[in-house]
Amino acid sequence: MFDLVVNRRLLIPAGELRWSFLRSSGPGGQNVNKLETAVELSLDLEASQSLSASQRERLLLKLGLRDGSSLVRVTASEHRSQYRNRLVALEKMAALLRSALQADPKPRQPTKPTRASSQRRVESKKQRGEVKKARQQKPRLEDS
Repeated sequence: MFDLVVNRRLLIPAGELRWSFLRSSGPGGQNVNKLETAVELSLDLEASQSLSASQRERLLLKLGLRDGSSLVRVTASEHRSQYRNRLVALEKMAALLRSALQADPKPRQPTKPTRASSQRRVESKKQRGEVKKARQQKPRLEDS
């Protein structure tokens, strides 16, 4: 029914997604007692045919799944309608997978300060020291 579009190159078919529905807490009048509007969406990373081995490994590593489980779960109960909660759950799952699949940023290359910047730094320190020294001048006997 709903395919999960993670990014331009990755689409997870609806058959790999597992939906479960529960009664939602919060506002909703009689809906709270009668209808199962809260949604739980789960995806088994190990069983997924649409993920490559490298994507699967990266997701397992980045998502830090416990107990050797490969099941990723998201829940949504923000809305009173099950349909809207399904859409929210799909978006949450897509955002979670998208962020975990992003490449790590390149590490910063440490650089040395330039000679001019070092000189500017030393000059400003000297100037600051002069200002402080001027404040500490003791009054001379002739001034009293």
